Amino acid sequence: MALYSAQHLRQLRMIVTGGGTGGHTYPALTTITTLQSRMAEAGTTPELLWVGVADGLEAKIAERNRIPFKAITTGKLRRSPNPRELARNIADAFRIPLGIAQAALTVARTRPAVVLSTGGYVSVPIGLAARLFRVPYLLHEQTLTLGLANRILARVATRILLSHQASLDHLPPRARRRAVVTGNPVRPAVLQGDPTRGLTAYGLDPALPLVLVTGGASGAQQINRMLAGALRDLLPHCQIVHQCGSLNYAEMQQVADDLPPQLAPRYRVVDFIHDEMPDLLAAAAVVVARSGAGTVAELTALGKASVLVPYPVSAGDEQRITARHLAKEGAAVMLDGDQATPHQLRAVTTNLLTDSRLRTTMSQAAAAHGRPDAAVRVVTEILRVAAHH
Repeated sequence: MALYSAQHLRQLRMIVTGGGTGGHTYPALTTITTLQSRMAEAGTTPELLWVGVADGLEAKIAERNRIPFKAITTGKLRRSPNPRELARNIADAFRIPLGIAQAALTVARTRPAVVLSTGGYVSVPIGLAARLFRVPYLLHEQTLTLGLANRILARVATRILLSHQASLDHLPPRARRRAVVTGNPVRPAVLQGDPTRGLTAYGLDPALPLVLVTGGASGAQQINRMLAGALRDLLPHCQIVHQCGSLNYAEMQQVADDLPPQLAPRYRVVDFIHDEMPDLLAAAAVVVARSGAGTVAELTALGKASVLVPYPVSAGDEQRITARHLAKEGAAVMLDGDQATPHQLRAVTTNLLTDSRLRTTMSQAAAAHGRPDAAVRVVTEILRVAAHH
């Protein structure tokens, strides 16, 4: 793919919006840092403004990365409200026009060459304001099906950037002509993990296969309980590093303390894995995880054999849809519903550990879905759209 040059864009002014969760926030951050690197090569820097909600993750991330930030009011429309949520829907309905007015004012004052949104409800007012002022607007969707906010915005977007080829089927035919499959931006650090460093950091044995188990930053009780029931049968075949979250840490530490002495050194439980995550991912033979958009983007970019346990109540059931899609393609194993048991976790993980051919086939299938250059592709589309504005 020919890289679009940043050299002719002496000054690029861009509004970025998106947030609420890490799934929307981190792709935006990765895109911003990739854009900054590309423009630095041309001897210039982009002028950026991140628009989000004051108490969202995006506000913290923007501040930590010294990106100018503007907070606006926004409302969230809940799709199947109970009586309490119905009242919140009514309250939010009054906040939405205020958010649109603030967004319009922000776009009018900033006069950006381009607007990028990565989803979440905060992106709706800015997307509509971009349309109002005829500013080129790029929408990025991380999940396989489109979220509610992005289904609204797809109608007004200049370019729709998708993470999965299969997402094209979820777009209305007219929007498909404006769609490009870029992949979901993955942090560069994730792609640069050092397996030796990962094993050394946790005092692990290089001769034993590593299984990395994670329920995300705050842990997943369902995965923790499945592992607790399967641990003694798994450890004869491997060593395990387990990110369990702070909520279940004491409980899992007790499980570790009760292991027989010959197996105990093979299990490392931590509440949170910090900067070593890329190194542990690089070292892992098998990863057991949720199937959120960010996790799946990382596992496929790295071509990892994985056992995916979808979060049962994810928005729009997107985790189950993604895991089912990858499992059908032979790119992962899905454990869901009645299958999400300690017995099944032990059976499928042992099978992957003992059958290297199956593991290799799954790795290759996962890598076929991976797009390690997604951030570069997104930046190329931003520069292309801005250049033609």
